[in-house]
Amino acid sequence: MRYEGSVYRPPSEARSLIIQVTIGCAHNECTFCNMYKDKKFRIRKLEEIVEDLKEAREYYKSIKRIFLADGDALVLKTEDLKKILTAINELFPECERVGIYAAPRDILNKSIEELKELNQAGITIAYLGIESGSDEVLREIKKGVTSKEMIEAGKKVVSSGIKLSVMIISGLGGKEKWKTHALESAKVLNEINPDYLALLTLLLHPETEMHEKVQSGELELLTPNEIMLETKELISNLNLSNCVFRCNHASNYLVLSGTLPQDKEILLEQLNEAMDEKYDYRDEFLRRL
Repeated sequence: MRYEGSVYRPPSEARSLIIQVTIGCAHNECTFCNMYKDKKFRIRKLEEIVEDLKEAREYYKSIKRIFLADGDALVLKTEDLKKILTAINELFPECERVGIYAAPRDILNKSIEELKELNQAGITIAYLGIESGSDEVLREIKKGVTSKEMIEAGKKVVSSGIKLSVMIISGLGGKEKWKTHALESAKVLNEINPDYLALLTLLLHPETEMHEKVQSGELELLTPNEIMLETKELISNLNLSNCVFRCNHASNYLVLSGTLPQDKEILLEQLNEAMDEKYDYRDEFLRRL
């Protein structure tokens, strides 16, 4: 199997076979992200992808999950994705789940019928980085879509039968826009009603536009306690139905997990305790090492 550059995947795909169907990210303009800056985007040749799948079959006796990388594999033509999925079904009949990163613009460029076909062909979960529900924040981070378009993209995936896992980044609006970021993100999430919601905390690589803004004083990052306050504001305004919530990424100051709306009050109580001045975030980090 051949891999080019650093390969990224969602935390829940830790035990999945990762297959690069694209190299890099077609958008690759988000100001907070450096994941694919060292790669020139291209779609891999179909025969190369199938060769990698055949090689993986020779190495592994059982593959239960497969993740299609890099940043936005859904950019491929529907027919090409279906050919890849057909190869997966033939080579790995035991495979239970195929996941894929899905950029909002790529979702919008697919019809609902195409997404349903991809679901029937084997794609069972798609990961969408919403990042923020605020149009102002989305514009500043150069996400390339509006909140309205993000809602449309999310609803499209949900309607197709593909499970939708979305991500929000805590602290993305800085101190000036923390409340707007929380409230508007809650609105977008409520409209989409995803199956899974992951909350990450903003960590900036030095080689990003947003890091330069922080260094120049144009953007002021939130403190751990302010992140807790923003998270509380977000969760307080969520009205979701049977959504699995996770805040357990390495970037998070506090580990939170539950199902919304059932565990909403428990999560808020945990946040209140974390915001107590006696809470030591260093203990939380040490506990997870």
